[in-house]
Amino acid sequence: MKAFVFPGQGAQFVGMGKDLYETSPVAKEMFEKANEILGFRITDLMFAGTDEDLRQTKVTQPAIFLHSVILAKTMGDDFKPDMVAGHSLGEFSALVAANALSFEDGLTLVYKRALAMQKACELNPSTMAAILALPDAKVEDICASIKDEVVVPANYNCPGQIVISGSMAGIDKACELLLAAGAKRALKLKVGGAFHSPLMEPAKVELSEAINSTEISAPTCPVYQNVSTIGETEPAVIKANLIAQLTAPVKWTQSVQHMVADGANEFIELGPGNVLQGLVKKIAPEVATSGKQ
Repeated sequence: MKAFVFPGQGAQFVGMGKDLYETSPVAKEMFEKANEILGFRITDLMFAGTDEDLRQTKVTQPAIFLHSVILAKTMGDDFKPDMVAGHSLGEFSALVAANALSFEDGLTLVYKRALAMQKACELNPSTMAAILALPDAKVEDICASIKDEVVVPANYNCPGQIVISGSMAGIDKACELLLAAGAKRALKLKVGGAFHSPLMEPAKVELSEAINSTEISAPTCPVYQNVSTIGETEPAVIKANLIAQLTAPVKWTQSVQHMVADGANEFIELGPGNVLQGLVKKIAPEVATSGKQ
């Protein structure tokens, strides 16, 4: 069974989507439609901008979404998923690819999400850190032991790799304790803020209204969501999980495990980079992985 997976923030690169734009009339039309919806030429930044341009959350998120979704939409009969999933932002790409959300609504929500998250980051200076080679339970315990600052597990990426999220002081304190507990590395990430933590609550409040007023249909195949980790097909549940995702951890390890348990033996990553292929291989070494960008 084929599982198509869609990357999240951090996978962007200058030149992303340019070949698609130049070789596929369908892709060109969709990219131009996106420029119109967003009110600026995101294609100029994607194809010929700087790394700094692409690192802005308000550019990164729609850019990755567009690259991923347009890839899926230009595959024609080759895009026949038995299940889909996306990492954080990638969940929106997965929902559009599986026809639960229209392209226009998906892009509008992603842009609103990016702006709301950017605003939340500015309200509370905060960050994230990758923790390597410690059991999940140990990371959870140490984060929970820090009472005077916000610090929580944010991304369960694969066994031995978990990302924590929180206030600047909270992350500093946690990194120190985690290294002392035997972590191989505690590496601060170059991100704008504490994604998937309680510090994203303002963004969650802002985005919940937009998601609730957007039409979401039953997808053409189950969507394994970050919050619940199981295949969802019920629009009301999908909406609730999308809203919860902003302050809840991305349970990627558990989602992939459930997909494999439900029969997935081939994972295809659509979008920039190959991060998810690497994570899937660490979670389920027995499955086949490939990608298209």
